[in-house]
Amino acid sequence: MSALHQLVPAPWSFSAGTGGLTLDAGTTLGADPELGGPRRWLARSLGAATGWDLAPAATADAQVRFLLDPKLDAEAYRLEVGDAVVISAGGPAGAFYAAQTLLQLLGPRAFRQSAVGSIWSVPRVSVEDKPRFGYRGTMLDVARHFMPKDNLLRFIDVMAMHKLNVLHLHLTDDQGWRIQINRYPKLTETGAWRRESSLGSWRAGVFDGRPHGGFYTQDDLREIVAFAAERHITVIPEIDVPGHSQAAIAAYPELGEGQAEGAEPVEVWTRWGINETVLAVSETSLEFYRNVLDEVVEIFPSPWISLGGDEVPLTQWQSSTAARGKAESLGLDDVSGLHSWFVGQLALHLKGHGRATSVWDEIGDGGLPDGALVASWRGYEGGIDALRKGYDVVMCPEHKLYLDHRQADGDDEPVPVGFVTTLQAVYEFDPLPGLSAEGWPGRLLGAQANIWTEHLDSPRRVQFAAFPRLSAISEVFWSNPEGRDYDEFLTRLTGAHLARLEAMGVEYRPLSGPAPWQQRPGVEGWKRDYDAEQLVRN
Repeated sequence: MSALHQLVPAPWSFSAGTGGLTLDAGTTLGADPELGGPRRWLARSLGAATGWDLAPAATADAQVRFLLDPKLDAEAYRLEVGDAVVISAGGPAGAFYAAQTLLQLLGPRAFRQSAVGSIWSVPRVSVEDKPRFGYRGTMLDVARHFMPKDNLLRFIDVMAMHKLNVLHLHLTDDQGWRIQINRYPKLTETGAWRRESSLGSWRAGVFDGRPHGGFYTQDDLREIVAFAAERHITVIPEIDVPGHSQAAIAAYPELGEGQAEGAEPVEVWTRWGINETVLAVSETSLEFYRNVLDEVVEIFPSPWISLGGDEVPLTQWQSSTAARGKAESLGLDDVSGLHSWFVGQLALHLKGHGRATSVWDEIGDGGLPDGALVASWRGYEGGIDALRKGYDVVMCPEHKLYLDHRQADGDDEPVPVGFVTTLQAVYEFDPLPGLSAEGWPGRLLGAQANIWTEHLDSPRRVQFAAFPRLSAISEVFWSNPEGRDYDEFLTRLTGAHLARLEAMGVEYRPLSGPAPWQQRPGVEGWKRDYDAEQLVRN
């Protein structure tokens, strides 16, 4: 099998030479000053797998050389393996991706944390590579089920191996608040914990009776951001408003619309589904979230801060004298316009910090904030509409890129929910099927796979849901779409890439179906058939 068939995602240009270059304990690494970061990362990663020191050396004399080539785009690179490994890159990101390709060429052992074997040879090849899209994202929901920091760091490492470059962290929801906010300690003292969780679909009415919780300290998140940045991954935090907010309301009842009407206090929500509990459209709520965002922007340097804005029932606002009065004072036709207005007020606050807002596509129903990045999850139409209006867009349609959805139509799938979303289906995804964004005022930045965790209650379950589908998706985001061939991808996947995942400790779903310990017999799911007119999550 040629070396080309070992690489995922596939490079844009590849040619194989004859034989290989042997590396040994005397191998040295050199880099132009601008590319010192990727050199240090490679020295640590390959050094762990080989047990070698991989000392730095003058660039011209090193066996592995990182050279800056300003003619290349920032994320593009050339990798030439002859009598030395010569990497030319347009910037640190391109050099890092070249280093990832080099590790893949060295075989699955290169992704282990300690030395296994002593002979290391890299095939003589020539690679020219670049990304198809600048935004290659994964959304991970750590609100429904908390992912401990060490597992999250490992997930980022696996993302980086696939040349993905955006991690959208869903940090707050009805079922949990996962970010420490110093000004409001009850958000984590109360909001980070629930007494139990729905077991399987909430429609079954079954609960597990187990308390669940956890949160990241601000220093945890700074560490996560820095760890990701070293791997050229931007972390976008999501603070979801004005729906999906019951955990915050449980901690601070004055935030809730229902609480303003004198209802019984709410607890952190224990079931899944769409919740009618929403924030009050009051100055109290807005000032609270402005203060929260002031701390968020100090932790996350991302150009975007997500305000969510998805799935906001109007029931409480329709029943609220205050909400109806607010809508009237703003000149809105009805309370539905409060949804976009509330998000827009916080978007203006973020603009004052020099940040743009990321939102789910529902916000487009009532008016998008200026400069917003729109994540189109309800199919393609919300994104297409935003592009036509001049907004930046990321495509993540539920029926195509939701990785919590079942991977086959069978009872062996653990907690089978949503549409059947097979490995082949995600490999054949295209962000704009049959259309071109050329001539539209907006920009299609890329796409994003979404991993919601209502039914993924551990890192093992997240890995099962994500891989190898995320491996296939990474190729959609990175590689040349012309000539994409699923059977050829499978050859590379089974020939080497699954072994890489195994070396990294990833418990992926076997292509033949879930292993016995990956199944969840007796836990009820909710299977759905695709209906373009009614895309509503469970």
